[in-house]
Amino acid sequence: MSDYKPYDPYQKSDYKNLRLHPLKIYLTLLLAGVTMLFLGMTGSYIYQRVVMDIEPIALPITFVLNTIFLLASSFTFLQVKKAYLSDNTAAYKRYLFFTLVLTFLFIVGQSFAWADMVNRSLLPSSGPGVGYIYAIAILHLIHVLAGLPFFGVFLYNAVKRMKEPVSVLIYFSDPEKKLRLRLLEVYWHYLDILWIILVLFFTFNYLIQF
Repeated sequence: MSDYKPYDPYQKSDYKNLRLHPLKIYLTLLLAGVTMLFLGMTGSYIYQRVVMDIEPIALPITFVLNTIFLLASSFTFLQVKKAYLSDNTAAYKRYLFFTLVLTFLFIVGQSFAWADMVNRSLLPSSGPGVGYIYAIAILHLIHVLAGLPFFGVFLYNAVKRMKEPVSVLIYFSDPEKKLRLRLLEVYWHYLDILWIILVLFFTFNYLIQF
């Protein structure tokens, strides 16, 4: 008898083969590039502080408070993953929505922080120290905005397709969707950690006088 077995697209061994999936490679390269970008900018800031003796600027308290929204979005995203793995459709949709709402609150909060800087007459042209804060915060926000369409796709598919038991089963059994959700989770937690590091970086630079 032949040892031939029908191909099963959901068998675990196939999912393990996705360790070298192109999307994982793309995300690794992206995060490496983003890390180098922010390391270069923060390193340049420190260099100019030491060499040019630029004056450090106190971050608006709104920047610090906005960190709460990002931390909360990381928590809700963990609940998204938990709901996905437990096939909990209602919780999956709910926490996806909560994550999007918290992200929008972060974006709105960032605009208030920049408005506060403008009210304090701290404009990008005010000096290198202020310019770095604007540039780094805007770059981080751009990467946050870049993740929103992917959230939107997941939420749209969840609302439109996860209605019947069969469609729910297919959705939760798809290893490709599981992989994409995992990659989005890694990207999101990375942005959260990056923002915390940046806030601490500028705070310590303000408190420490060279």
